[in-house]
Amino acid sequence: MDLIEKIFNAGIVGAGGAGFPTHIKLNCNVKYLIVNGAECEPLLETDKFLMRTKSTEIIRAMDEVGRMIEAEKLIISLKSKYKNEIKHLENAIKELNSNVELFLLENFYPAGDEQILVYEITGKSVPEGGIPLDVNLVVSNVGTLVNIFEAINGNPVIEKYITLIGEINNPGILKVPIGISIKECIEAAGGSSLNDFSVIIGGPMMGRIVHKAEIENEFITKIMGSLILVPSDHYIVKRAQTPIKHIINQAKTACIQCSMCTELCPRYLIGHKLRPHRLMRSLGMSENEEEILKEALICCECGICELYVCPMGLSPRIVNKYIKEQLRNKKLRYQRDGNDITAKEIREYRKIPVSRLISRLNLKKYQHKNMEKALEVKASRVVINLRQHIGVSANPIVAIGDRVLRGQMIAKVSMEELGANIHSSIDGVVCKISDSVVIQRIDNEVIL
Repeated sequence: MDLIEKIFNAGIVGAGGAGFPTHIKLNCNVKYLIVNGAECEPLLETDKFLMRTKSTEIIRAMDEVGRMIEAEKLIISLKSKYKNEIKHLENAIKELNSNVELFLLENFYPAGDEQILVYEITGKSVPEGGIPLDVNLVVSNVGTLVNIFEAINGNPVIEKYITLIGEINNPGILKVPIGISIKECIEAAGGSSLNDFSVIIGGPMMGRIVHKAEIENEFITKIMGSLILVPSDHYIVKRAQTPIKHIINQAKTACIQCSMCTELCPRYLIGHKLRPHRLMRSLGMSENEEEILKEALICCECGICELYVCPMGLSPRIVNKYIKEQLRNKKLRYQRDGNDITAKEIREYRKIPVSRLISRLNLKKYQHKNMEKALEVKASRVVINLRQHIGVSANPIVAIGDRVLRGQMIAKVSMEELGANIHSSIDGVVCKISDSVVIQRIDNEVIL
C-alpha cells in the first residue's frame, strides 16, 4: 500500500482549519513542501505543543511525503520567537539526518495564512482565486503531518489536540476523541470561572462563536484546534451577534471611505485585487457593480479590516462574507485577469504585530499559560459528523445497533471523491445515524 492510500484510509484532512482532504492535496509533484507551524490565530498553542512533543514524528512524515511528491525543498515555517520548538525540531532534523529546513517568521498576523506564508518563503504571490499548487508548491499543517505519521503506522484520525483557554479554571492542551462534546471538554478542564460565557471555536479573528446554552450540541471535529471561553458581553461576541441587516445599514451610513481596510488587507498587500473599501462603497451607494462585488470572493476573512483597522467600528469582513454568499448562490466565480501579481512595496511596513492585536481584542490576560502537558479526556458518548471536511459527506457503513471498535471505519468515500473516511473514536454501539453517527460506550451488556 502506497502513502496516498494510507492517508486516504486514515481519513486525514487539513488539521489547520480548512479541512481539505489530504489524499487529494498530496496527489501531486511540486518543488516545495511547506509545513505550517506559525499558528495563524492569536493565543493558540496547539501547533507549538505538537512541534515540541512530536518533532520526530513531524520530520519523519515530512521526509516520507517529500519523497512521494518529489519535492526539492522541505520547509517548516514557524515564528522566530518559538525558541523551544525550534530547538526540538533542529534536534529531530539532526537525529534523522533529514533535509528539512526551518524558515523563521516575524511575529505578525496573519503570518500563518497559507498565501501569506507562501509569499514570505518564496517571494511569489499565489494568483487571485488560486492555490499554492499554482506556484509549484503544497502547504500542510504540522497537525496534518502528525496524522500522516500515524497513518504510516496504520492508525486513523480518531483524536484531536486542542487549545482550551480563556475563562476556564485549568487552561491547557486537551487530547480528546473526535466527536466528544465541547461541554465535556470544558468540564474536564475544571469548568468556567463565569456563570455566563461564550465559546470561540477556532481563533478570535476567524472563529465561530457559540453560547453556553449551545455547547452540549457542539462536538469536536478533525479541523477544530482551539476553544476560547470569553464573557458573553465581550467585544468579539457582541460584534458577531450584530444582525447582517444592521451591519449593512452601518456600512451604508457610516463608512467614510478612508480605505484603511484596503491599505492593511494582507491579500491586497501581496498584490491581489481586493479592495474592501470599494466593496463597502458599492454596497453603501447601492451601485452593485458586479465586477467590484466579485472581489469579495478572494477575501480570506482574516478580520483585520473589522477587528483591528476600521476607525468607525464597521465590519468589512462580514460584508465580504455576505457578498460571497450572494454571489455563490448565483453560481458566480472569481475570474483571474491573467496579469502578473506584484506585492506592494509598502507591505513590509504594514504587518500587524500580534501583541498589539491581542491588546486591541482585550484578550491579553489569556496569554502565557502553561501548555507543557496534554490532558487526555475520555468520552462515554461521541457524535461524529459525517462531513467535517471540505467536499462530500462520508457514507455510513454501519447500522444502528452495530458494535464498533475504536479506530474502525464507520463511514467512507471513494478515493476519487473530495471527501474523507470517518472512524469511530471509542469502543461502543451505534445508537443513531443522521448527518452524524452517534456511538455510546458500553461497559456491560446492553439490550437495545
